[in-house]
Amino acid sequence: MNILQITSSLRGADSESTRVTNSIVAKLVAANPGATVVSRDLARDPHPQLDEAALGALFTPAASRSAEQAARVALDDALIAQVQAADVVVIGAPMYNFGIPVQLKSWFDAIARAGVTFRYTETGPEGLLKGKKVFVATARGGIYPAEADPQVPFVRMLLNFLGMTDHSFIHSPAQSMGPEASAKGRAEADATIEAALA
Repeated sequence: MNILQITSSLRGADSESTRVTNSIVAKLVAANPGATVVSRDLARDPHPQLDEAALGALFTPAASRSAEQAARVALDDALIAQVQAADVVVIGAPMYNFGIPVQLKSWFDAIARAGVTFRYTETGPEGLLKGKKVFVATARGGIYPAEADPQVPFVRMLLNFLGMTDHSFIHSPAQSMGPEASAKGRAEADATIEAALA
């Protein structure tokens, strides 16, 4: 089993979403002793955002790219290769302003490439990153019932678009609602992990 762990919290060792992803990965490795883990901390080592230069490089044929353009595309290629090689992807997605951190959005921007990780067909787009299990660990300051959750539908849409349709979301809510509520939220996340990986 090849496991790709993506963390994106700006809180370092104090990150709840990273704690949850670490727990998921530890349980996966315990159940699969030969597993390999590739970890990428997007907060500590952020991927460059998509900008005009990057877009120009991507739309320039490979044989015509400048050295700078080739180097920029190679950064995205490396992320794509990591996710292509993974059997399981574990994503830490703290909620920032009702969405995901810009660092995580940049990761999605980098791995979404037409003809490589998705393609357009006569019946619409088809994701090419199929056959992977994805766990998404979220940490939230408050409590968001499913019908009022602004984050999960967006992340689910991105994953589905890329063909990663087998995904489980593990929430650690109420992290800014006081010690008692925070502890209850962490316990909720831990119980969901146990159930998901039983």
